[in-house]
Amino acid sequence: MEMRLKEFCCWWKKAMDLGASGNDSVVTEFVLLGLSETPALQPILFTVFLLAYVATLGGNLSILAAILAEPKLHTPMYFFLGNLSLLDVGCISVTVPAMLRRFMSNNRSIPYGACLSQLFCFHLLAGADCFLLTVMAYDRYLAICQPLTYSTLMSWGIQQALVGMSWAFSFTNALTQTVALSTLDFCGPHVINHFYCDLPQLFQLSCSSTQLNELLLFVAAAFMGVAPLVLITVSYAHVAAAVLRIRSAEGRKKAFSTCGSHLTVVSVFYGTGVFSYMRLGSVEASDKDKGIGILNTVISPMLNPLIYSLRNPDVQGALQRVFTGRRPPE
Repeated sequence: MEMRLKEFCCWWKKAMDLGASGNDSVVTEFVLLGLSETPALQPILFTVFLLAYVATLGGNLSILAAILAEPKLHTPMYFFLGNLSLLDVGCISVTVPAMLRRFMSNNRSIPYGACLSQLFCFHLLAGADCFLLTVMAYDRYLAICQPLTYSTLMSWGIQQALVGMSWAFSFTNALTQTVALSTLDFCGPHVINHFYCDLPQLFQLSCSSTQLNELLLFVAAAFMGVAPLVLITVSYAHVAAAVLRIRSAEGRKKAFSTCGSHLTVVSVFYGTGVFSYMRLGSVEASDKDKGIGILNTVISPMLNPLIYSLRNPDVQGALQRVFTGRRPPE
């Protein structure tokens, strides 16, 4: 394991130096145009995104604190929700702090190595998000459709294995995409019409063939996007059928309420993600891409704590105890 880590670190250093190698025509840094080129808007955008970042950190860390502090929430569903909160914090931290720094300094350049690092981290976290949402759907399927065997099929060891597999699959994809991108030549122009480094925009700047890269991205989209979405749909089809068989209206309402929040998050996440990566054939990146990027990296992580807590009395009670310092009931 230690040897593999050393090999990965060596590769990463070479990839970071790749942009500086060769002749003077090779791009060593990119320029991110950001959200607006109007100077008067910079302070407003800085304030808005700073508040969004603080709200996202506060909301997700509060959810995490509530889960850790409330024994009633020490269940598989909330274990996965806690991991989702960590992913949301990581996802917004990959893009927004760098954007805020550019607002303050008016320096829009990003070194080649930093661009690749941002790309790797973004796809690592977004990929883990895809798999984790699928795991959460599977957890709801087991809880509602197979309640008698739920504790066995979703033991602590299985929970850890599912989260570990989510990270492993996502790491493999992020590393593959980053390595493949590092083989491309960027001879100029070096201007990215976006506020962070992502594959579609970088493909458009390459002066070498991106056919292999686009094929890899297509395969990744099928494995990490389409397949999880199909599994989520199948899981909730079984859940809906099981809930409709419940005679009690109160029982049906309670069962659906545990799934509604997750379905809302899935809809936002996959809806924006599919739109982003279907635009690979576009010659120019548009302001629509920036809007989708804001939904993916800012709005979705900020809204997730609200979605999961607004209609959840257990989480609301735990949050009240966290903020008031009261001990949970024995």
